[in-house]
Amino acid sequence: MATPSNPIILLLLFVLAAAAMSPATATDHIVGANRGWNPGINYTLWANNNTFYVGDLISFRYQKNQYNVFEVNRTGYDNCTTEGAVGNWSSGKDFILLNKAKRYFFICGNGQCFNGMKVSVLVHPLPPPPSASVSAGNSSSASADHRVLGNGSLGSRVLVALVGSVWIGIGSGWFF
Repeated sequence: MATPSNPIILLLLFVLAAAAMSPATATDHIVGANRGWNPGINYTLWANNNTFYVGDLISFRYQKNQYNVFEVNRTGYDNCTTEGAVGNWSSGKDFILLNKAKRYFFICGNGQCFNGMKVSVLVHPLPPPPSASVSAGNSSSASADHRVLGNGSLGSRVLVALVGSVWIGIGSGWFF
């Protein structure tokens, strides 16, 4: 099978693949925003200014050899201990999936927890998708549409990607 050599085709394929695979509602919450995971930052205030949902990511950015991240229970969080930790990361760019509706507790395990390097976030269940009013005679086709397009976000992303590809194709003389 020949591989496309036109950069526009490669870009189009990349956009289509990204649109089909990326979660529609996931948000990447960077702990500490532009200040990252460092001592002396009020992470409670940061967490209270964010809303976390199942499927979101929480990202920790820090100097790789200086800090780390442990997911602990409430006791570990309160006492700054890693005993019984359920996860640990040390890459300096850690992306952690928040896959359950619950309270998560994260600390720095090298002693910096006592200097404020700890954060607790409450993850909420995903809100239900907006319901469309469906007439009784039309309900079977509406449920079939829902199965194909899910909550509509994947279908809409693919539609946008296709419209964009046609636009690019027409502008570059691809189709005509």
